[in-house]
Amino acid sequence: MYNDVTGIILSGGKSSRMGGNKSLLKIGEMTIIERVRDLMQSLFKEVILITNDPADYKFLNIPIFEDLFKYKGPLAGIHSGLSHSSTTENFIISCDLPFITTEMIKYIVDIKTEKLITVARANGYIQQLAGKYSKGCAREAEKILNEQLSKEIETSEQKNKNLNVVKLIEMVGAEIISAESLTFYKEEIFFNMNDIEDYNLLLKRLNVAKHK
Repeated sequence: MYNDVTGIILSGGKSSRMGGNKSLLKIGEMTIIERVRDLMQSLFKEVILITNDPADYKFLNIPIFEDLFKYKGPLAGIHSGLSHSSTTENFIISCDLPFITTEMIKYIVDIKTEKLITVARANGYIQQLAGKYSKGCAREAEKILNEQLSKEIETSEQKNKNLNVVKLIEMVGAEIISAESLTFYKEEIFFNMNDIEDYNLLLKRLNVAKHK
């Protein structure tokens, strides 16, 4: 177990593509967010949740914090998590990665680098919401968020708030590992659950019936 790394879970709440809060969907008798919490608690002594709907997650019995920049996408969640963390190093994970493994998380956390961010490249994308982030990134994240707020005219870049995390990675530099070259890699590890079709596929892969 890591005593000097904080586990930070991001849960954005309602998803327009899912038609509800995907983190509260169930796999068997457990919600997806409970499975992610249990995974993180098996690895990190301190685990916190970042969400703008704290009342929905009291049952998790872990510290909960809201975004300091409300409704500004994943970067705001990363910024809040790093701001509330008590450790220099942090592992940040989105709540919609149900197949990520302890082996992959430990590999990313254990990478020795002077860069402030360590993330994996897999399935043709940088997996920016499953990575190690230094607390020092919070200052740069805040600059990007303040810049976004200062612009009076919304640009297409602002509409795609995921690009703000890419901007952070470009600004501070990142150690990017090739996940697909690892012996334990499986394509499903970074499976991202976005809509009801993904949820049904998840249940099918796990051979679990829907639980109401």
